[in-house]
Amino acid sequence: MAAMKKTTKARSEQYRLAGRLWIEGRDGTFLGYGRVVLLERIGEHGSISAAARSMSMSYRHAWKLIDSINGQAAEPLVVMSTGGSGGGGAKLTVAGERAIDSFWTAHREFSEFLEQRTEGLGL
Repeated sequence: MAAMKKTTKARSEQYRLAGRLWIEGRDGTFLGYGRVVLLERIGEHGSISAAARSMSMSYRHAWKLIDSINGQAAEPLVVMSTGGSGGGGAKLTVAGERAIDSFWTAHREFSEFLEQRTEGLGL
């Protein structure tokens, strides 16, 4: 009987709730984990190309993601400047910083919810 209880407990610990969180906009995904990391990297590196390289992502893909994000946002999250003697660049706006903070808050709360509900699965 004790062995059976131990086996049941061991089995129940192998299960956990899992999920992914993203924010949908009118054109599909607005923000998700990867997009938010891209925004953070743009803030760190000051350019889309450097941010993309740091994530092993093509510049074209990163640019399309930023274009989608900015197109769905009430105000741009990233502003870009073109070439010139110092080269171009990109930077986060205040709205971009708020969006990052909001996403990570929701992500943390979602992760906590999954952890709490996992404890009560009873499987």
